[in-house]
Amino acid sequence: MSDRSHHALPLPDYDHLPLGGLRSRVRSLTAGEVEELLAYEHSHGDRLPVTELLDARLDQLHSGAEPTSGDPGALRPESGGRRAGSPVSPATSPQPFGPPPHGTPDQRGRPKGDRTS
Repeated sequence: MSDRSHHALPLPDYDHLPLGGLRSRVRSLTAGEVEELLAYEHSHGDRLPVTELLDARLDQLHSGAEPTSGDPGALRPESGGRRAGSPVSPATSPQPFGPPPHGTPDQRGRPKGDRTS
């Protein structure tokens, strides 16, 4: 199979997809498209986890699995506009403080003269 430009691959930004994103998005591809990705991977990065994933999906497709109705061009969750967690702002940040010179904040050190043996 001819070496394709990464811009002409069945998955946009294939080279930048993490393995989890690739795993979910490759399910929408046909056997021919998975073979294209596999040939590209062998000629470029040849990353073992990726080739194993693509080989496994290709085996599934040859065994009768059908591509899902997902959109390979959809916005990737790992680069999406929604962020998890709360935003950090001066209003939500804790007050700065320095650690105590010794001991813990609730157990202050005592001078030696106050100790009993």
